[in-house]
Amino acid sequence: MADDTAEKEETLRREYFSQTALIPWRDLQLHYARGAVVNIAADMELVEVAVQLGMDNTARFQQWIDAGNVGAVTEEQALAWHESDRELWAVVAAPWVLVQDRA
Repeated sequence: MADDTAEKEETLRREYFSQTALIPWRDLQLHYARGAVVNIAADMELVEVAVQLGMDNTARFQQWIDAGNVGAVTEEQALAWHESDRELWAVVAAPWVLVQDRA
């Protein structure tokens, strides 16, 4: 069972890593309007967060949320990113789009 979990994590890690890209915020605004964009702190590993989401690791996610490292994009962030025409690192971990501003 542990081997299956490790194998699934590694498969997800490869998939998410290959799908991670810089994306203009304006291309993500529709997802934001649907409430599907999750902001990841700049000092976290974006792909690792996606992997844990894919593994349904709710305990780890709750720790990150409680620490303020993972959360909804605020209206202030969305407006600032729009006004500055910001590009963000992003990866889709359906149904979510995880974004990270490393600027």
